[in-house]
Amino acid sequence: MNNISSQTKLTVGYIVIAFAFSVAMRMIWVYHFSGFEPYMFNGQFMINTNDGYYWAEGARDILSGVSQKNDYSSITTATSNLTAFFVYILPFSFESIIFYMPAVLSSLVVVPIVLIAKSIDNLELGFIAALLASVAWSYYNRTMVGYYDTDMLNIVLPMFLLWSIIWAIQTNEDKYLLITALDILVYRWWYPQSYALEFSFFGLILLYTLIWDRKNLYNYKLLAIMMFAMLNIDGFIRFPIVIGLYYAFKQEKFQKYIYTVFAIAVVAFFVTGGFDPIWYRLKIYVFKDTLMVTKDGLSLHFYSVMQTIREAGQIPFETFANRISGHTITLILSIVGYIYLVYKHRIMILGLPMIGLGFLALAGGLRFTIYAVPLMAFGIAFLITELSLEMPTKKLKYLSIIAFTLAILYPNYKHIDSYKVPTVFDVDEVKVLDKLKTIAGREDYVISWWDYGYPIRYYGDVKTLVDGGKHSGSVNFPVSYVLTNPPHEAAKMARLDVEYTEKAFEIRDRNIDLEESKRVILKTNIEEMTKSYGFKDTNDFLDSLSTDIKLPSKTRDIYLYLPFRMLSIYPTVKVFSNLNLMNGEQKREPFFFMSRNFKETQNTIELGNGISLNKAQGIINIGGEKVGVKRIVTTYYDKNAQLQKNIRMINYNSPVTLIYMSAYKTFLVVDEQTYNSLYIQLMVLEEYDRNLFEQVLTNLHVKVYKLKI
Repeated sequence: MNNISSQTKLTVGYIVIAFAFSVAMRMIWVYHFSGFEPYMFNGQFMINTNDGYYWAEGARDILSGVSQKNDYSSITTATSNLTAFFVYILPFSFESIIFYMPAVLSSLVVVPIVLIAKSIDNLELGFIAALLASVAWSYYNRTMVGYYDTDMLNIVLPMFLLWSIIWAIQTNEDKYLLITALDILVYRWWYPQSYALEFSFFGLILLYTLIWDRKNLYNYKLLAIMMFAMLNIDGFIRFPIVIGLYYAFKQEKFQKYIYTVFAIAVVAFFVTGGFDPIWYRLKIYVFKDTLMVTKDGLSLHFYSVMQTIREAGQIPFETFANRISGHTITLILSIVGYIYLVYKHRIMILGLPMIGLGFLALAGGLRFTIYAVPLMAFGIAFLITELSLEMPTKKLKYLSIIAFTLAILYPNYKHIDSYKVPTVFDVDEVKVLDKLKTIAGREDYVISWWDYGYPIRYYGDVKTLVDGGKHSGSVNFPVSYVLTNPPHEAAKMARLDVEYTEKAFEIRDRNIDLEESKRVILKTNIEEMTKSYGFKDTNDFLDSLSTDIKLPSKTRDIYLYLPFRMLSIYPTVKVFSNLNLMNGEQKREPFFFMSRNFKETQNTIELGNGISLNKAQGIINIGGEKVGVKRIVTTYYDKNAQLQKNIRMINYNSPVTLIYMSAYKTFLVVDEQTYNSLYIQLMVLEEYDRNLFEQVLTNLHVKVYKLKI
């Protein structure tokens, strides 16, 4: 009894120390930026992930009790509801809770790690693995202070699931049937995309059972209750099924029906959708296409957003290794250690689904590396503890553990110390949105690129056309068109896209004419516009925007949010509308070059990437080719913070323009198409038709215009 009590105390001690270590490492960012005003609004740190504002908006609306149809507020999501609960019961501000929640909740990962190690009688293994896993690059990056997203529990919950599965198989105790099923329910509630990982655990347990333990009836109970908990149906239906099944399994007379129940569970799995959610995710992240084709009507071709998201792109092995273990050597040793761990304790093979999902990063993008972190931490930790057993004295044993643990932690600490990620917006951008909230109504739209959609909605309390969750090629096209085409055509597209979006909402909400509802909802706005204006070719419709077409009646105001930060991603924004929608062919790529790292010599200005300006001749050298300059534009702000510009025409027949934004210490080299785009004209030059636009708010960081048509 004393021995058990001693082990329990040691277990709790390791968990507490590892948890405190994890939280403390996440406070390094706070230490670096303490009192840094650009990252603070109303005296509180702002968050540093765009998606976080989606959950924050939902939590805010839950607490205020104010939301409306079609504003995409996340009031039904687990993250928003849990946040609202914490805000309600804790004596801290809303901003503080969403900022520090990731650091606290993500650090709970140390609990199942230590408990799993306890199941194989190696607490030191669990302690070392918990220390490493809690601060490994990718896990830290996605759970640091301010990274307010589902990732704060996306590894914690499957690790608890792995712990309950391991203990279930090892002990055959009925309570672990319920714990496993409830963990699946909670995990799915928190992160609906967990389906694939849950099924992987199920498949591996089935394989484990068939190979090593096929006569054990308990394993089929576990598989059956897991399958019912995993069904692709509402959680409110799955919960009573799981509870009923748990109590049935405890009855002796029910044991003869276990195989029948298992068979029913498998059938139910396929009836309720089976592999559909898994296949859907694979198509997004692994079998990704450059173009998305609508299957109805005109069969339009759109550019796929997955081609532009860094998290979904392939990564080099060194990056892959660093993100999982902190160093390439550490990862290699971790793999060796995990294989050895499975050899010694075959129950640990059940961690393979998380390793497999983590290693999917080599094809599916760096976002997946986070899943392999805890299991690879087990691998290197096992090598360290095994090596310590070879030490001749107890003192050398613990010294070796300390030395090797510090060695694997150090690269991760260095990463944390240098990872000074900024907040999503700085305070001046947020002040503009906070002011806009007093000008615009909740039914008004703000048009900007999808990267900024969530924070615009949160701070501005308005609607957006695109955001971090709504950014398919079909909805990105019109927004891209607005931002990168001439203001005259862009203004019309802005009004059309907003009104057609609201029209689709209205038809869906009325649900009167089902055929019309299906027609509008299934088609993209662009296709609906094309047909409404009597065209069969979308290119003809887009050409018509340069004429005086009749626009829909105005039902709400529209604002354009044009941040300086968008300048660096302008080519990416452009690519979504720079294609022929009828056949998917990319159009000629417009020329755009931005330089903030330039050097002026006596005769030239060296802009970088082989591009330089000959000051005397007014000629730009682009990769060895001499190109004439049409105009040189210099912009600056006067003492009243008003933009002034000096435009010097050089050669009307030349193809490119050089713009120097002195307040930003930034050079632009652009062709005429880019120069005439709405973004360059309104944000960079503040040149606009007063009949189309009204400048509402402006500062160095962002400019907001109101559409007048």
